[in-house]
Amino acid sequence: MPTAMLNTPLSDAELDELEAFMFSDAVSEDALDLVGTHGYFCALNISPVKIAEKQWLQELFDGVPEYNSENQKARIEDLLRRFYFSIGSDLYNDQDMLLPCDLTLETENDEEEQSAMTSWAQAFMEAVFLKEDEWFNHQAEEEVAEFMLPIMIASELFEEEEFLKMREDSRLCDEMCRSIPDLLVDLYLLFHAPADKK
Repeated sequence: MPTAMLNTPLSDAELDELEAFMFSDAVSEDALDLVGTHGYFCALNISPVKIAEKQWLQELFDGVPEYNSENQKARIEDLLRRFYFSIGSDLYNDQDMLLPCDLTLETENDEEEQSAMTSWAQAFMEAVFLKEDEWFNHQAEEEVAEFMLPIMIASELFEEEEFLKMREDSRLCDEMCRSIPDLLVDLYLLFHAPADKK
């Protein structure tokens, strides 16, 4: 697929098509949803170490989906590839990052176990864990940890006392969540910008 095509954002109809497939019986119950996929792809594009497409597809779907044809497989993988590259293009071009969820840990109703923001952050961290040493053993390790803190808090994956105390402060959590789009660009530049631009 030509590079220009890869960088073309998915249309609303294409996002709906992708989401419908992700919620279908062809996909593992433990696979990422569309919000999670966005978080996962943000981290993959920011990562200091490139992850092979075969691996990220395997991790995203928690295995291999039961495609009904080779055409369907090619179609879904093309949509995911474009989704991945369009996010990378936005980061590379210092575009405002628009997350596909509200920037809050509050849920819309009491029946929801976790917010969409938490799902996004958990998927982001899943990608980080693939190459955790490379993320945190960086020459700017302290900056990485600082930029990552709001995402780590939002993910609710960390049970250290300091994290639990921060999560009890809803105002602080909302401030952190609102900072995440800008921090994504900061993280990207930290790993990928030429030294004279950092």
